[in-house]
Amino acid sequence: MSSESKKRVSKTLRLVCIGDTHGFHRSLVLPAGDILIHSGDFDGQSVEQVDDFNDWLESLPYRHKLVIAGNHDLLFDRKPKVARAHLTAAVYLQDSGIRIEGLNFWGSPVNSVMGEEWAFSAERGAKIRKHWDRIPADADVLITHEAPYGTLDKQDILGRHRGCQNLLGTLLRVKPKLHVFGHIHGSYGQESAWNVRLVNCAVVNNQRVLTNAPTVVDLAP
Repeated sequence: MSSESKKRVSKTLRLVCIGDTHGFHRSLVLPAGDILIHSGDFDGQSVEQVDDFNDWLESLPYRHKLVIAGNHDLLFDRKPKVARAHLTAAVYLQDSGIRIEGLNFWGSPVNSVMGEEWAFSAERGAKIRKHWDRIPADADVLITHEAPYGTLDKQDILGRHRGCQNLLGTLLRVKPKLHVFGHIHGSYGQESAWNVRLVNCAVVNNQRVLTNAPTVVDLAP
């Protein structure tokens, strides 16, 4: 291997992406990597659940761990100070970003599942667009719970697209290297579109059975 190739390989970061674990986090078999990303719905509805999730995160050997919430992670929406105080083993992103080893990460839990029983709901259109408009143009890795419209956003192969058109518009504006999301359990997988690598990393299926493996992405700054 040439010195140039070695330099390129040494700069590559291995991202391990999971989402929609719904309490099954301790049953996952996780591959080695540099950065763990969780795209929401770990079922953070009580302090006890967040503590268990945090203890599990603390036991993992990744150099960096990034977490966003999802529509089931009610404590982070209802009692954000309490929830954040109990999530100490990872960087929690909520319409916010962080730079890690040459890559800019941005995360948002906002989703369009409406109803008082859900967390971080925002109606599509102007209300949800306010959140997407905050995503900076230099984001390399975008982490959302919501899926963008038109890709990896069907509950089954014959189903309708459930993703957010407003998020798609932002994706076309920002064009990150990688967009990690979940929420739509039936569309686990990877695609490339609009010069963006897209990963739906939901590990449970539509019946909430732990079915899918963590998604590994090698990404260079």
